[in-house]
Amino acid sequence: MAQSKQKTHKSAAKRFKITGSGKVSHRSHKIRHLLSKKSRKRVRSLKLEKNVEGRAAKKIKQLLGEA
Repeated sequence: MAQSKQKTHKSAAKRFKITGSGKVSHRSHKIRHLLSKKSRKRVRSLKLEKNVEGRAAKKIKQLLGEA
């Protein structure tokens, strides 16, 4: 009898992606609404993708089936 396969955690797959070098990246939060009170510099930096560091990255890779 065949063993069951590991399934991808779909909510994690929608939020994170693995880069070519193996790092985990995600989009910033707090960029959806109420932008008029935030400075232009802050909004520009929030638009960039950020990398996940440390144990959190390891856990996300596990959820995505990469580890």
